[in-house]
Amino acid sequence: QAQLVESGGGLVQPGGSLRLFCEASGSMFSINAMDWYRQAPGKQREFVAGITRGGDTNYAESVKGRFTISGNIAKNTLYLHMNSLKPEDTAVYYCHFPPDYWGQGTQVTVSS
Repeated sequence: QAQLVESGGGLVQPGGSLRLFCEASGSMFSINAMDWYRQAPGKQREFVAGITRGGDTNYAESVKGRFTISGNIAKNTLYLHMNSLKPEDTAVYYCHFPPDYWGQGTQVTVSS
């Protein structure tokens, strides 16, 4: 059974940076993309960034220019480099290998 594990979350001041990491283990079927989602308290889970097997990336408007997604589908590893963090980036961040595989999440808190 596949397992995705995120790490790298924590508490950071506004304007700071964090790097999230996700590593998958176990058998998975036909992985062609990897994504990051986040869920803030009282809000729905939302898409943050995605990368395809071919290396194409896309981002939510709210993080464009500040976040960078990278990864290696063959190695089942995924990163999210987050710069210029804002309090509104506070959320639990989840890695996702479409369609069915989700991690447990890592908390990111941006606060002074």
